[in-house]
Amino acid sequence: MLLEKLAGITDRYEEITREFMEVGNDYERAAELGKERSDLEPLIKKSDEYRQALMNLDEARALVDSDDPDLAELAELEISELEESIPKLELQIKSMLLPKDPRDARSVIVEIRAGTGGDEAGLFAADLYRMYSRYADKQNWKVEILSSNETGVGGFKEISFLIKGKEVYSRLKFESGVHRVQRVPTTESQGRIHTSTATVAVLAEVDDVEIDIPASDIKMDVYKSAGAGGQSVQKNSTAVRLTHLPSGMVVQCQDERSQLQNRLRAMSILKARLYELEEAKRMAEIDESRRSQVGTGERSEKIRTYNFPQSRVTDHRINISSYHLAGVLDGNIEEFIEELIMRDEADRLAEAGLVE
Repeated sequence: MLLEKLAGITDRYEEITREFMEVGNDYERAAELGKERSDLEPLIKKSDEYRQALMNLDEARALVDSDDPDLAELAELEISELEESIPKLELQIKSMLLPKDPRDARSVIVEIRAGTGGDEAGLFAADLYRMYSRYADKQNWKVEILSSNETGVGGFKEISFLIKGKEVYSRLKFESGVHRVQRVPTTESQGRIHTSTATVAVLAEVDDVEIDIPASDIKMDVYKSAGAGGQSVQKNSTAVRLTHLPSGMVVQCQDERSQLQNRLRAMSILKARLYELEEAKRMAEIDESRRSQVGTGERSEKIRTYNFPQSRVTDHRINISSYHLAGVLDGNIEEFIEELIMRDEADRLAEAGLVE
């Protein structure tokens, strides 16, 4: 079955190669063919490696009964190595055959909002912002704040920021949902543990060509930025509030110096949110059952708990805990991310009938 699939893909690759050589001056078609060919090349290379391994296994098995004991021993050794490597090659190929999420390669807009818990929830939102910023630093990604609303005690009521880099969405897309913290606030005199929450939304950055919002659907209000007081308060109305009339969605930006910059920031966030809404609807129709297993990423869904008294972080979707909370909040979240990606891929392989 797998070899049949690979034969069809090899035929398509050869067909693209022939057409590419004959395309002439049709540069648009040449670009399309070139991209499709480039996308298939890693799979073709892995397929060739797999076929060669199967051929080597057949040859080695034919030599096991050789009259030459040294040759037979070498054949046995090669069989052992190939029987271990071939299933791994098969799994790699099956993973490559899965449809790719077109958003995976994109940068993201992350929105964090304080939930229940008052000031403590705002401080936790700030903790999450630092955690993702530090994780981004470790990946050599760039972080840029788009909009923020501070609580005045070092926390955030909400903060939106851009994480720019390669394959960011593929690594962070499972972070959407409700994050819960359990700890004793500094203002708690009797040492009682409080539970607070913050919601995280990870939105793939959207190009202008992908989503068109008619100007008639947008209501724009401008107002003076609210700073910490003194000279930091803008005297001019540079802050922008955009309301998407059909959905009622509201986006505010006040961190930039000019009204135009704030409007551009707000529009980028609005487009990412609307695109995510449409994509969520589409994905729900396609694979509702699978998404319920790993987690839908809905903001109402509790996905992770950060327990300070026990120095424990637990991801409830995959039932994995880390007992190094300080390290997690310092950006060491790779353990969770890798496991979430692996579980998601395993579910999709099973759904596609590529594994038993």
